[in-house]
Amino acid sequence: MEWHVTDAQSLAIIDSEIGDHVFSPAEYEIVRRVIYATADFEYKSLIRFSERALQAGAAALAARTTIVVDVPMVQVGIAYDIQNTFANPLYCSMEALTRPQKEKTRAAWGIETLAKRYPEGIFVVGQAQTALTALVDLIEAEDIRPALIIATPVGFANVDEAKERLQDSLVPHITIDSRKGNAVIAAAIVDGLVDLAWQAYGQDGNQGS
Repeated sequence: MEWHVTDAQSLAIIDSEIGDHVFSPAEYEIVRRVIYATADFEYKSLIRFSERALQAGAAALAARTTIVVDVPMVQVGIAYDIQNTFANPLYCSMEALTRPQKEKTRAAWGIETLAKRYPEGIFVVGQAQTALTALVDLIEAEDIRPALIIATPVGFANVDEAKERLQDSLVPHITIDSRKGNAVIAAAIVDGLVDLAWQAYGQDGNQGS
C-alpha cells in the first residue's frame, strides 16, 4: 500500500496499544494491517498462521503464482498492490465461466473450476464459506496442492469444520479462529504479504511494473 503520514501515525497507535506479543516480525506486520483495516484489536488473538505460511506465500508471489479469490471485493482490494509489484495473474471465482449447478453456489463452483485450472495457486476466501469447503474437498482428494490459502469468511454453518480440515492438511494457510471475518480482512492480509514479499524479493528493480 502507499503510505501517508496518517497511516504511520495510526500504525504507531496500534503498536503502542498492542504492546508485547509473540508474533514474528512478518506475522506482526500482517496482524497490524488487519487491525488497521478493521480497528478491531481482538484480531491480535484470532489470526492463525500455519508453519511457514508467510514464507511459502511470499515465495509464491515472487514466482508470479496465479491468485484466485472468491468475491470481487477481495479482488478490488488487492488488485492495486498486485499490479504494482509482482503482477500475478488474478482471477475471481464469481467471474469464472461455469455451467450452472444446483448443488453448489456460484462462488464454490467458480473456485473449484479455477482451482482445477491453477492447482498450485494462491487462494483467498474472504466471504464465501462454500468456496472454502470446495477447496478443502479438492485438497483432500489430492486434486490440488495450493501454495497458500487465506481463509477469513464469516463463520456460522460448517465453516469451522472446513477450517479444521484445512488445518489438518499440509497446505500453508492463514485463517481466523473465530466466527468473525470478512473480505476486508482477507484483502488486508494479502496486501501485507505482498509488501513483505516485495521487500524480500522485489527490490532489485527487475520485477513488477
